[in-house]
Amino acid sequence: MKGNDNLTIERPTFVTHLECAMEGDRYPADQIHNLSKAGKPLLVRYDLAGVKKALTKDALAGRPADMWRYRELLPVRKVTDIVSLGEVTTPLIRLPKLAKKLGGGEIIVKDEGRLPTGSFKARGLVMAVSMGKALGIKHMAMPTNGNAGAALAAYATSCGIKTTIFCPADTPEVNVSEIELQGATVYRVNGLIDDCGKIVGEGKAKAGWFDTSTLKEPYRIEGKKTMGLEHRPDRHVEGLCRAGSHRLHRLEAAADGGGAGVGLRADGACF
Repeated sequence: MKGNDNLTIERPTFVTHLECAMEGDRYPADQIHNLSKAGKPLLVRYDLAGVKKALTKDALAGRPADMWRYRELLPVRKVTDIVSLGEVTTPLIRLPKLAKKLGGGEIIVKDEGRLPTGSFKARGLVMAVSMGKALGIKHMAMPTNGNAGAALAAYATSCGIKTTIFCPADTPEVNVSEIELQGATVYRVNGLIDDCGKIVGEGKAKAGWFDTSTLKEPYRIEGKKTMGLEHRPDRHVEGLCRAGSHRLHRLEAAADGGGAGVGLRADGACF
């Protein structure tokens, strides 16, 4: 966006390679990948020593408060490939009345409804689509129960990437309509989300689309990890860089899948 340095100024990038989450074998960055040779997710790896030198506390504090302030810890290399709809930093909201009612200690909710498509799915899909644009992908597909499909459709449509979405038969009409209004081609499948995923996987060769299913590509998880970075960002970026790559790996693992639970201690460790 105009006037946002996070989206307009080129910054150094530190992606070194991709790595199989199970076997540890390496894959080159800046190429199109889905799963590893072992059929497992690929995770993005960074030169964290380089990040530590480039991203100081003062530099971070002076940047606009959105998810792109962590550019050195994200995979998109060029500002021209960032497909942003305004991914603001979302607040932590305390719920003292509910905590008192349940009697279980303090309850804090991160309000992800403030993101462009109304759910945390925007974090992962803005990163997947931005990398899709960078890598020249023209058609993306996924199975969804609603929110992820809407996010993919919104971001992909905004940069001219075609989207095809498959929803289970019982997906609420409001979700199906939202996905379609965002520009995707939507199909209801007489089955469950796994059946939709099977169609996406089997259709890659024939339809030529890129499979954007959860943990079937490397970059959705990179966007989701910013949930954790937003909680005490100065402490956690420093902690991740100081402790080395294993802590960033744990943050990625905590952020994957359909749930969005990310826990971080003050030293940057995840739980």
